Amino acid sequence: MSDLGKIDRQFFESRIAPNLGAERDDVALGPSHGVDFGVIDVGGRALVTATDPVSILPALGLERAARFALDLILADVAVSGVAPSHLSICFTLPETMSDEAFATVWETIHEECADLGVAVVTGHTARYSDPSHPWVGAATAMGVGTHDDIVRPDGARAGDRLLLTTGPAVESVGLLGTLFPEELELPDDVVADAQERLEEVHCVRDALTAAAAGPVTAMHDVTEGGLAGALNEMAAGSGTRFEIDRAAVPMRPGVIEVCEHLEIDPWAATSCGSLVIAADPDGVDAVREALEDRGTVVAEIGRVEADEGGDGTVVVDGEVLEHPRVDPSWDAYARLADGQQ
Repeated sequence: MSDLGKIDRQFFESRIAPNLGAERDDVALGPSHGVDFGVIDVGGRALVTATDPVSILPALGLERAARFALDLILADVAVSGVAPSHLSICFTLPETMSDEAFATVWETIHEECADLGVAVVTGHTARYSDPSHPWVGAATAMGVGTHDDIVRPDGARAGDRLLLTTGPAVESVGLLGTLFPEELELPDDVVADAQERLEEVHCVRDALTAAAAGPVTAMHDVTEGGLAGALNEMAAGSGTRFEIDRAAVPMRPGVIEVCEHLEIDPWAATSCGSLVIAADPDGVDAVREALEDRGTVVAEIGRVEADEGGDGTVVVDGEVLEHPRVDPSWDAYARLADGQQ
């Protein structure tokens, strides 16, 4: 088990997966490593659901922090291709958060949910003595569709082509550049580029746009473990080989400079807002055009091929890419935070 971040595959498979409560016939898709949502059959309809922590970083500004937190929560349903429609949210607020501050957070969440067609159906809100920012609760997002609508992250097929939106480490660089501009000790223009990346860490609308434009066979948001982790989870889930062209992967301004300065691998660092999409060759152009019409950076980075062993492999320019053991952005955050004290 890794020290920080999500539990690793070995712990999940040995301790979590064998202990999932009652077996029910209506669970169409239960917990699986690398799959961020579950599916319940309700009278022939598919209820897609996903649960995530609520992370509020006041230093981002409360409105931007709230939008960022909500997108992370809704994204795990959106990558299924089913639009999120309902939200259950629990806040365990620190004593230091004022009524006025929380009202700003809540009103921002309301406005964004209303724009996306998401209704808040239940929740819990209270202050406690131990919680502290950024982890101030948890939420469950839900969406209702047909079972045939669902795009699974393990659905890639030989012959598919692979697209990437936005690029590696955008979230990590955006957050670190915004939270620790002085500690980075980089030129002002580089820090400004890094801070601008935070405006790109929203993928709910991109995911729904791609699924509608498809056919899309698999989709995964690039969270902990970064691009390397997302690619490996998709390849392992589908038992295929991903052939990736490193030069085709988009790198947004400020990413390389910040990552080199902090000595972190951008391909291993979390990048919420980025999506890996496997698409049928007949749908690739339509998906790209639909995303570009939204102003989203998107590039074709490789293809899916059959994997002889069926275990799933990622090959970048002829070399096997392993799943990162830990996400380096956690340590970088800790080091920069220590520099503030």
